[in-house]
Amino acid sequence: MWLGKYNLGTPVFMAPMAGITDKAFREVVRLAGGKYSFTEMVSDKALLSCNPKTVKMLDLNEEDEPRIVQLFGAEPVPMAEAAKIAVTYGANVIDINMGCPTPKIVKNGEGSALLKNLCLAENIAANVVKNVSVPVTVKMRLGWDSSAIIASELVRRLEAVGVSMVTIHARTREQHYTGKADWEWIARIKERVKIPVIGNGDILTPDQAQKMVNQTGCDGVMIARGALGRPWAIARAQYFLDTGKKLPEPSNKEKYELFLFHFEKLLSYKGERIGGNEIRKHAAWYLKGIKGTAEYRNKIMNTHNSEGIKMIIAKIFAQED
Repeated sequence: MWLGKYNLGTPVFMAPMAGITDKAFREVVRLAGGKYSFTEMVSDKALLSCNPKTVKMLDLNEEDEPRIVQLFGAEPVPMAEAAKIAVTYGANVIDINMGCPTPKIVKNGEGSALLKNLCLAENIAANVVKNVSVPVTVKMRLGWDSSAIIASELVRRLEAVGVSMVTIHARTREQHYTGKADWEWIARIKERVKIPVIGNGDILTPDQAQKMVNQTGCDGVMIARGALGRPWAIARAQYFLDTGKKLPEPSNKEKYELFLFHFEKLLSYKGERIGGNEIRKHAAWYLKGIKGTAEYRNKIMNTHNSEGIKMIIAKIFAQED
């Protein structure tokens, strides 16, 4: 498939995840072989007010193209203005968030709240498309709840106003991340539009990525929770879609090296205090599935310096070998 000037083949995207897909995480995904990542979702109004933390989220320096920035908001004009700013920071693609289910986002009419107002959602997309010269994409859910599945109609409208690609998380807002993603809706939507459709929901393995492509006819897939603590998951799924062959799981040494790279990047970009705090949640994900790590996880949570955390992680992976 093509996204603007980019020939992506059958892409595997790292999903935009708040508090996860920061610059450090995008770089470790790339180091592990993944090609395509989204930024965390960026508030349009916070960007327009030059909030320092928000502006820092647009650090795309030295990242490979396409650099995809996801924005969220509830008004056409601020979203378009924010999109123009993101392009000046190096965004090659603007993605509009119409899927975030969290209450603090929804209560402001943003994220998946837009699924209850198709005219507004359409107008936001149309205004962003008109104001930037890069492709505009949308990530969305099936609808607000099971009684209001509007994804097929909304995607048709988005295509009509010039949106270049849609990603469908095959759950409703009310499901949040529970229950089973209904891939059948992805297949129905794909039949209705000509723009690329990316499938998202319940993809943890290369086999599941291939199964979604086969069952739905989608043009690519997106992995979210399946990459937590497993940044190599994107590359493994991509390789399988491209070749039909499976890469081996990384060795413990390779996993440890990726963890260290991730940690060093967090420290570099966010400093000892914030980087040290944030690595704790990632460490828990990296260690998932390794036997006897409960005690070590507790030690990590109670260690207040980066060198101490590194020593604990080194001991765990040495023990595994």
